[in-house]
Amino acid sequence: MPSHDLDLLILGAGWTSTFLIPLLQSHNLSFAATTRDGRKAAGADTIKWSFDPSASVTEKKNQFSSLPTAKHVLITFPLTGTGQSSTMIHGYEMAHGVKAGFIQLGSTGIWQIPRGHDEGVWVTRKTKYDTSNARAVAEDELLKMDGCVLNLAGLWGGERDARNWVPRVATTKEAVKGKKSVHLVHGEDVARGIVGVITREWKVSRGQRWMLTDGFVYDWWMLFAQWADVGRGQDAGRKPSEQSRWVYELMREEGVRALPRSMETLGRAYDSREFWETYGLSPLKAGL
Repeated sequence: MPSHDLDLLILGAGWTSTFLIPLLQSHNLSFAATTRDGRKAAGADTIKWSFDPSASVTEKKNQFSSLPTAKHVLITFPLTGTGQSSTMIHGYEMAHGVKAGFIQLGSTGIWQIPRGHDEGVWVTRKTKYDTSNARAVAEDELLKMDGCVLNLAGLWGGERDARNWVPRVATTKEAVKGKKSVHLVHGEDVARGIVGVITREWKVSRGQRWMLTDGFVYDWWMLFAQWADVGRGQDAGRKPSEQSRWVYELMREEGVRALPRSMETLGRAYDSREFWETYGLSPLKAGL
């Protein structure tokens, strides 16, 4: 049986790879990465490749044949529905005659479902989630095939400035009123988490769904208030953003004395300690 050539194969070298590739290099971990157009990613050459979920993978020569063998394969783009994870794993194994540990990057959004009053505010990786979600369906399939899923909170860092989300997520006072908790994780910590997974024995990660946040529960109202002067220059006469003004109006209307609001008011709080404890890590970029 062929040996594994690399420590990690990254399928889809996008934003995450701007943090992951330098970290792999600093740890002297061997890797290859793909992009749709073969462009460089974080200064590294990539393989021009894209996934075709409808293509047959029953033959040894298939869409995965041009890819190198690796101990671990990281899927950065979403797989959806039934069959895509199976196509990915079986196709790669058929092409190379070698088994790899597959890691899928997912979203903590699968836990954003209505919760009963008796369930409390805390959500862990073992809390029930939306099993009908197309991404969750594909992730569950991958887990049954001994893969690992890293469900990531809101991603920020580098070109992703969380402050730029404000105009998009809060266009009206009513929209601000409905905003409660938000959870985040920095790209550097996503990269550190991935390296943590691939440098441990695979039995630790096999079949596991992990939740990754920076350990903070952010209150949207607090962030809107904090960023009141973002994009308003340095003029001494500048005024706070609309979103910030709406927050203070709502605080008066709803009897909120100070920010952040209580966990009970925020309604959903993610507890991601188990991932960091299992891999002997702690977030490097916690807090905005």
